[in-house]
Parts: sequence; C-alpha cells; structure tokens
Amino acid sequence: MSATLSTHVLDTAHGRPAAGVAVTLATVAGEVIWSGATDGDGRCPGMPGIAAGGYRLTFAVAAYFRGAGVVLPDPPFIDRVAIDFGVAADGGHYHVPLLVAPFGYSTYRGS
Repeated sequence: MSATLSTHVLDTAHGRPAAGVAVTLATVAGEVIWSGATDGDGRCPGMPGIAAGGYRLTFAVAAYFRGAGVVLPDPPFIDRVAIDFGVAADGGHYHVPLLVAPFGYSTYRGS
C-alpha cells in the first residue's frame, strides 16, 4: 500500500512560510526519490507517493536564511535539517512539517 507525503516549512524567525527552501526526499539507503523547493506557501507540491519503509527529508535551511538576508556564522549552526522518518505498511497520509529558525528547529507528524 502506498502512502502520500507532504511537508510545510515555516520560518519562525520571521513568522512566515519559508519559500525557496531546497528539499530532498531519499530512502534511508540514500537513493534520492524527489528533489525540489518550497513554494510561496512553504509547501512542496508534487511529492511522490511512497511505500512502507524508512525515508529522509533534507532541508537546506542555511542557504534559505542567507538568501533572506540573515547573517549566519561560518559555518552556520544549522546548515541542513535531515529528518529520518518511517512509513507504516498501512499507508495513509504523512505530513512532516518543519518549523525552523537560524539556531533551532522542530518537527512532528502533522495531519
């Protein structure tokens, strides 16, 4: 059974969706399944359906914040956020939001 996947990136430092964040979806073995960037609402339309198993979403957050004019240390405290998550055999919908600032982030399984 296949599951659907979505993500949403929110810039908590500026209180807005994070547009233009590069995102990669890969298997835990490292095979890239999809890559793209968040839209104006901080979402990634067109993500593929996924089978049961382990996955990694990677978000290029330092590049996003630098592009937004934030001065970051070199190297940045958080360059990329990688979220490893599992998809159960019963499928369903998996929403993996990322709330991020230059020095911290949070995630959870959303709806």
